[in-house]
Amino acid sequence: MPLPVLNASQAAEWDERARVASRIPSRVLMEAAGRAVAQVLARDFPAALCEGVLLVAGHGNNGGDGWVAARALRAGGARVCAVETDHERSADCEANRALALDEGVELLPAGRAWPSVGVAIDALLGTGASGEPRGSIGELAQRVAEYPGPVVAVDGPTGLDLSTGQAWGPCRATVTVTFGGVRRGHLLQRDWCGKVVIADIGFPPSDPSWPVLMVDSEAAALLPAFSASMHKGQRGHVVIIGGAEGMAGAALHAASAAFAAGAGLVKIAASQQTVQAAQAVHPDALTVTTALGPECEPELEEVIDWAHAVVLGPGLGRGEERNRFVAAVLQRAGVPVVVDADALHTGWEALTSGDAPRVFTPHPGEFLDAFHEFAGQLKEDRFAAASAAAAAAGASAASTVLLKGVPTIIAVRDRPLRVVATGNPALATGGSGDLLSGFIAAFLARGIDPRDAAALGAFTLGRAAELAAADLTVRSTRPADVLAAVPELWRMLAVPRPFIPPVLFELPAPALV
Repeated sequence: MPLPVLNASQAAEWDERARVASRIPSRVLMEAAGRAVAQVLARDFPAALCEGVLLVAGHGNNGGDGWVAARALRAGGARVCAVETDHERSADCEANRALALDEGVELLPAGRAWPSVGVAIDALLGTGASGEPRGSIGELAQRVAEYPGPVVAVDGPTGLDLSTGQAWGPCRATVTVTFGGVRRGHLLQRDWCGKVVIADIGFPPSDPSWPVLMVDSEAAALLPAFSASMHKGQRGHVVIIGGAEGMAGAALHAASAAFAAGAGLVKIAASQQTVQAAQAVHPDALTVTTALGPECEPELEEVIDWAHAVVLGPGLGRGEERNRFVAAVLQRAGVPVVVDADALHTGWEALTSGDAPRVFTPHPGEFLDAFHEFAGQLKEDRFAAASAAAAAAGASAASTVLLKGVPTIIAVRDRPLRVVATGNPALATGGSGDLLSGFIAAFLARGIDPRDAAALGAFTLGRAAELAAADLTVRSTRPADVLAAVPELWRMLAVPRPFIPPVLFELPAPALV
């Protein structure tokens, strides 16, 4: 089942559909959620359980989940203490609180010093909470923030708006356990959530119009297969157009990434200086010299016609001649074009020229230039901004917008969003975007749908960065190291990961070292 990326209203809708349409009692969902929290806690913190558990419980259903977890841990032999807010509790929370106390969970009086335990459970507020925690909830949240040991958050750490990602604080989680799908706030504020564990509690299938998270199993399924009889022409022809004088590295990075992702033939169309550099350091690549504007020379037109996919922009440079050149390439191309880097600064008229399918790959700064009318949306809601840009760009040609960032969002007009959460700060270096463009082009050249190719390219970049940083650290990882980790990624995806209920998927805590 796809893993949806939810805001608070969608999470509430899904919960209601489970209870009403699928007739799953709310107490059953709560029991499954609480026991999933207990299982994750027992798996990840076995030694800490021997030192005891502290439940910090709210008055709503999130608190009820916490009471179920506390009861399950107590039944397993752990010492469990609990503190709670002074609000009136929901019916399900009240019922599970009574069961937990009957099981032997110890309720601590308000204001009493907390005992020394091995792990705390933050079950104060759920997905629908917004704004700064106040009153007894705020006081307890502050004490959780001061707690020196690991914290397991139910749904999300208290103070994090799980729809917008706004962090009011003060809590941070070591592990966050959420249910059915990931919340937007988890992805927008990874630092606050630690490792995010998505657990199955029996929800019905999610709404197919909701955004979907790209996971390893989906990436493995999308990767184009090889056959024993394949030749280089069947693995796809990729053309990289860019590399003005002094900017050879961008085009070379893109070409290297296309080869690493499986392209059969790669040509670099660039300035004479870049062509010389490519011939010296990249003998696998074919080359053609171009003035990069204002028009396409006959030789370049032949190369574009030869291609199965084109990358336009790495190291291209800027100016009126480049604007005209981008328009000319897009007019000529009859195959998908990845529009990246300097090409994104050429203006709406150039970017919407021709009818070739295209994948735009802006980071937020490039997005503001290419899609400036949606600048306000980008600040408020990057999911909505990507959707609006894709709708506008798709009015003239089949267009995909890949908005880089945390998380990366892939949007196509009238289709659900794809979301990629792989990666780490090692990618915040020059050249990472060029690798992304090369990956996407290689997948496009094999005939993959542009939306899938964009998502697979972003996933590949992020996962390879995670593998590289595991050996080299985030601080020291460079684009060449990311490329060097790609073969390990292909081997890893070739071996399916076992599904161990109730855990559907896990996002590791962001690597920061």
